[in-house]
Amino acid sequence: MDYHVLIAEDQEKLRLVLRDYFVSRGDRPVTAADGAQALEQAQEGEFDAVLLDIMMPELDGLAVCRALRRRSDVPIIFLTALSDEEDKLAGYELGADDYVTKPFSMSVLYAKVDALIRRSRGSMTKGGVIALGDIEADTSLRRVSVRDREVKLTPKEYDLLICLLRNKNIVLSRQQLLIKCWGYDYEGDERAVDTHIKRLREKLGDAAGCIRTVIKAGYVIEG
Repeated sequence: MDYHVLIAEDQEKLRLVLRDYFVSRGDRPVTAADGAQALEQAQEGEFDAVLLDIMMPELDGLAVCRALRRRSDVPIIFLTALSDEEDKLAGYELGADDYVTKPFSMSVLYAKVDALIRRSRGSMTKGGVIALGDIEADTSLRRVSVRDREVKLTPKEYDLLICLLRNKNIVLSRQQLLIKCWGYDYEGDERAVDTHIKRLREKLGDAAGCIRTVIKAGYVIEG
């Protein structure tokens, strides 16, 4: 695929296995043994995706994610042994796109990385512009603007917005949104949807008034 992927993992054995697997798929992985090194690597180059272990020395994965999101919408997947949903929600709150819980299948991890990169590049969408009120989404470029001002969204935030726009005036449950935007194999909590909707609303500002929460049902975009 020739993806340029940053792999931040403090366990040397797993880090090398991940590196070798991505190399075997034709990609160009760069590895980091701790959070500080990962952040330095990310600042020196452009990556198609970033894999972050949460529990790392120097800086943990959450701190690295927070720093990356200040300047980039690169797809971010957390690699974690943590099973607490609150830890996962904290990562989503910072802008992570997905989670893979250890131990994991390399093929499943790669499929998630591949899907996120394709979505971020726009290869999974057809051309066209969807407009609603002050919001305009160019699906050929995966670009969203509000009153002609571009709004930087993470891949998951973008997917949620497009899903809502394409189902205007139709209430979608959290489970439906999870399936459409995360996939059938998603193992996390439905609250991930709430976290991403919250971040999406913050970025859209007052234009997000068209996104309505339907109590005990889900979300709908009206217009």
